[in-house]
Amino acid sequence: MRTITLEEHCSLPALLRAIDARFQRDLTTNEFMQKVRVKLTDLGQIRLADMDAAHIDMQVLSLAGGDLDHLDAPAAASFARDANDAMADAVRAHPTRFAAFAALSLQDPEAAARELERCVRQLRFVGVMVNGTVGGQFLDHPRFTPFWEAAQALDVPVYLHPAPPPAPVFQSYFTGLPEDLGFMLSTAGWGWHVETGLHALRLIVTGLFDRFPRLQVIIGHMGENLPYSLARANAVLSRSGHKLSRSVAEIFHQHFHVTTSGYFTLPPFLCALQMVGADRILFSIDYPFSPTEFGRRFLDSLPINPADIEKIAHENAERLLKLPVRAN
Repeated sequence: MRTITLEEHCSLPALLRAIDARFQRDLTTNEFMQKVRVKLTDLGQIRLADMDAAHIDMQVLSLAGGDLDHLDAPAAASFARDANDAMADAVRAHPTRFAAFAALSLQDPEAAARELERCVRQLRFVGVMVNGTVGGQFLDHPRFTPFWEAAQALDVPVYLHPAPPPAPVFQSYFTGLPEDLGFMLSTAGWGWHVETGLHALRLIVTGLFDRFPRLQVIIGHMGENLPYSLARANAVLSRSGHKLSRSVAEIFHQHFHVTTSGYFTLPPFLCALQMVGADRILFSIDYPFSPTEFGRRFLDSLPINPADIEKIAHENAERLLKLPVRAN
């Protein structure tokens, strides 16, 4: 069975150094992050060996995290372009093993739209990944209209990925905890999943999908808590005097896709399967932050029919990303 994964990250050594300098941090004593960084900056032998060991046929590469938002706009745009060129080189070197999502600096939405067009038309990227808020603003803000216009015109999906919360949010919600617990709670431990779910709901209720009816959005981590809460959100938000052309649930089902990235237990998967459906769930690992073997074992253990396994493992990705269909 062919297997394609969609939330598989990489980075540039120069970008990691710039972010370390920006935050005056030293991660040389963090064994986990040192191992992760070796894999983040490898787009060849190490990554392919990990893929082979877990029988992963293709990774869709993306720039890790929301680090670009912490740099000034010119530096962020330069790093985004460099990352896109590096990913394009990897795709050219291994066209059956890699595809790529564009990285953008959204501090300048018009320039970001132009870079997205370059990535799709010239580099043949299959979509774009964006990360959290930009300057404390969610992407429903009118200033980001050029970006959404470009995504729809180019007919590529937008992967909405979490990023650490803005400083005022972190200060209010996640301080006063021992050691590094506040940071972990604000990110993968809880915070960025619920924030991304909130972000998705904001895109829905502000009418983004009425303005851009062909947009398709991907969210990871088994739906960022939305499958569990969608029915209640739909019921409560429908009471608002701000009326949409469709219900919140209808818009979600017509415009959103969910990946399994980093979530490898059965109960959240079954919830997503019931609420989203097998046609809109896509397998992902969250490499290198999650080990490929964890994701592989999870996929192989799913107690669902073989036709739905095929959809989740590769068919949905082939359709959504317009990837060449290859024999298993």
